[in-house]
Amino acid sequence: MMVVTVFVKQGDPAAEKVVALLNRLRDEYPHQLAVVSIDQDEGLRAAYEKDSPVVQAGPYRLGSPFSEQELRVTLGAAMDRARHLNAVGDEGYSRRIQRGRQVNTADRISLWLSNRYMLLINFFIFLYVGLPFLAPLLALNGMKAPAKALYTIYSPLCHQLTFRSWFLFGMQPYYPRSLAEVQTMASYEQLFNVSPADLAFARQFTGMEEIGYGAGRIGYKVALCQRDVAIYGSLLAFGLIFSLTGRKIRSLPWYLWIIFGLAPIGIDGFSQLPSLLSFLSELPVIRESTPVLRTITGVLFGGTTGWYLFPMIEESMRETRALLTQKQSVVAQIKPQG
Repeated sequence: MMVVTVFVKQGDPAAEKVVALLNRLRDEYPHQLAVVSIDQDEGLRAAYEKDSPVVQAGPYRLGSPFSEQELRVTLGAAMDRARHLNAVGDEGYSRRIQRGRQVNTADRISLWLSNRYMLLINFFIFLYVGLPFLAPLLALNGMKAPAKALYTIYSPLCHQLTFRSWFLFGMQPYYPRSLAEVQTMASYEQLFNVSPADLAFARQFTGMEEIGYGAGRIGYKVALCQRDVAIYGSLLAFGLIFSLTGRKIRSLPWYLWIIFGLAPIGIDGFSQLPSLLSFLSELPVIRESTPVLRTITGVLFGGTTGWYLFPMIEESMRETRALLTQKQSVVAQIKPQG
């Protein structure tokens, strides 16, 4: 027996009339009736509120207002289609009908994830951006092995260059190259007496208590570079804002993401490359970004990326929630078919 679903708003007098009409036509058009309240889900409201009450019979949808004759035509078309597909032994149709009459574990997991996906995303971003700050804390307290493990895990994910990273527990929060011209900080070359071209040293150095000749306490390097910390930190910040505002923020237009997110970080990042390549070091324009610029461009990229992507994910999840909420409501009302 086919299932007919009516999507209604609570307290709508028109819904009661439609349900009464369907019950009156049940002998002529045998069906099981399921009434789904669209007030229980935002996605259902968006899909059906404008034409509510809405009758769904098989693939056919009839929005209000409609006449009894139109309803009869819809029910008849759905019955004829079902008879034809059953007569030809369409296995795909049979499987779809069977799946539609039961809520399985995959459905429950999908519904749970569609409601809590931002909690999971925020949690994993928090871990990703937070663990690199644990590495210097472990190193400071003598736990070298777990600290080294964190540096090693993040090494393929970030360049970890000493002169482009934050330091904790040291005399300076960062050690910029002299090319960056940060006047208030001792430069990387002054303190380490190493050429910035030695990238192997800049990557592998993680920190120490003293520089070795009385210059002061160096501290320990965060396992993510300054720009990455800004990117994932701002991504997390927007994720929290998006969650706390009920996931109702609309997606940032793609062209604004390119202008304010992608372009600044691309210009600032790629313009530094010649300073690291010896065969380009003689170019007339050689520059090194500053921690402030890396942080600003990282925040812009991370924040706008979250603003662009998270609402798009929510739109997809809203559709999933609507479908599964509808399915749960229908399955709870219809009788299982043997």
